[in-house]
Amino acid sequence: MTAAFPSPKLNPMPIDPTLPFRPVRIAVLTVSDTRTAADDRSGDTLVERLTAAGHVLAARAIVRDDVPDLTRQLNAWIEDAEIDCVISTGGTGVTGRDVTPEAFAAVWDKEIPGFGELFRWLSFRTIGTSTVQSRATAGVARGTYLFALPGSTGAVKDGWDGILRDQLDSRHRPCNFVELMPRLRER
Repeated sequence: MTAAFPSPKLNPMPIDPTLPFRPVRIAVLTVSDTRTAADDRSGDTLVERLTAAGHVLAARAIVRDDVPDLTRQLNAWIEDAEIDCVISTGGTGVTGRDVTPEAFAAVWDKEIPGFGELFRWLSFRTIGTSTVQSRATAGVARGTYLFALPGSTGAVKDGWDGILRDQLDSRHRPCNFVELMPRLRER
């Protein structure tokens, strides 16, 4: 008989209502060889959540699992002054066609390793050890945040509800990604 592994308890940090909310301009990238705008459920889930939170959908695209195509799209959005953040869904697994982490690493200046670590910890609660197959990742590229989530709607919910909703809220305490945005290009 094995003991049940206890579900981790989350202690959400507070939102400071005395601070102003600053909407983030977010581009949503679906990485897939098969999805279309008509059946992009994970992209739709992400758009619904970010707009409900008060953020701006700055752009949206579906790009096939191909490093040159992905880096081309990422670089275009990184150079666009109207985009603060890119969140992708899909292409983070371990199969031959899963190349999103490689494309992100090709463009970022700094990796944010804690994002993938925390994502897998949160995901463990819903899918157990299958979370080890995820290569969710994040980084910063020339002042733009990049977050790569797996392609399932459950993974999008875990990533948005468990991490990004708070970290992209300028009122979140004790700290958040938004307050760092003016300093991302420092050298």
